Amino acid sequence: MKLPSILALMGTLALSAHAQEAKPLKVMLITGGCCHDYKNQTNILKKGLEERINVTVDQIHVDDGSTKPKLPIYGNPDYAAGYDLVIHDECAADIKDVEVVKGVLKPHIDGTPALALHCAMHSYRVGEFQKKATKDDDKMWFELLGLQSSGHGPQKPIDIKFTDTSHPITKGAKDWTTINEELYNNVDVHKTASPLATGTQEKSEAVVVWTNLYGPKKTRVFATTIGHNNATVEDARYLDMVAKGVLWATDKLDAQGRPKPGFGRPKK
Repeated sequence: MKLPSILALMGTLALSAHAQEAKPLKVMLITGGCCHDYKNQTNILKKGLEERINVTVDQIHVDDGSTKPKLPIYGNPDYAAGYDLVIHDECAADIKDVEVVKGVLKPHIDGTPALALHCAMHSYRVGEFQKKATKDDDKMWFELLGLQSSGHGPQKPIDIKFTDTSHPITKGAKDWTTINEELYNNVDVHKTASPLATGTQEKSEAVVVWTNLYGPKKTRVFATTIGHNNATVEDARYLDMVAKGVLWATDKLDAQGRPKPGFGRPKK
């Protein structure tokens, strides 16, 4: 075998070995609170993500159906230490203590990427949320999200249209119509946010999928308001999108929307 061929083969083997040795992304999934079947959804998300990409998902869950779920992260601004990403899927509308919310935000201010799913948009509403928030404390959670929402419509199907199919998360994505779901409204879409999809329910339309760059470190955040019912959360289209959101937020998704070496799962 000629020397260039040997070197090429060695390079390929080295890349393959590197891919196989990549450590799984360490992800924290936070669930609990009002109005959703979090006990099952947390397992649907964990299983769906670990089957799709090279991640280990640790669940932080409380069986507390109130709007003030007693999540163990509260009062501990270092709760995400050692994690590559945090998924906020909690529903904590009446957790309003400014210092508690600042503690929830602290890892993301420091650069830990985030995903925000469904009722995370209606959590940590410290002050005014029915109209565009202007006070620093009132808008601090919305600045992480990149979008402010104050409520939702009825449980009816939503027509999802991907408006930016050039983004790595949405490359190859096809428009679809959900089962009965809640369309969250848009009070304000921040300049730091980049909408990826809109949802239409009867005569109402809103951004339902987007990315955001948060804070001084431009921390990557992926968010979607879709995901109220279990049948939606376990839909392959939803899980594929969320998995790509995890990879994009942690910079493990290439420009073509494929996992970078070592972070995908081989097809069975």
